[in-house]
Amino acid sequence: MLVISCPYCGDRPEIEFSYGGEAHVVRAPASVTDEEWTAFLYQRSNARGSYAERWRHAHGCGRFFNARRNTVTDFFEQTYKIGEAPA
Repeated sequence: MLVISCPYCGDRPEIEFSYGGEAHVVRAPASVTDEEWTAFLYQRSNARGSYAERWRHAHGCGRFFNARRNTVTDFFEQTYKIGEAPA
């Protein structure tokens, strides 16, 4: 079983968490074209290797947090609170 370290609750099993997409995505301004809005909604980097993601401890504290996860090995390198910078 994969164990994820919630920055608020500590280590918990993966079944308590839900994936929230790519982290650190800046919302597009209201003045963008339809093509730019579509790109904002649907196009993500989906990088191979270390990747910043947003997660939610759905069956725990309910809070969102960010994580750096290696998409090749599925290893969580770091978890940190929303608003904090990654190490």
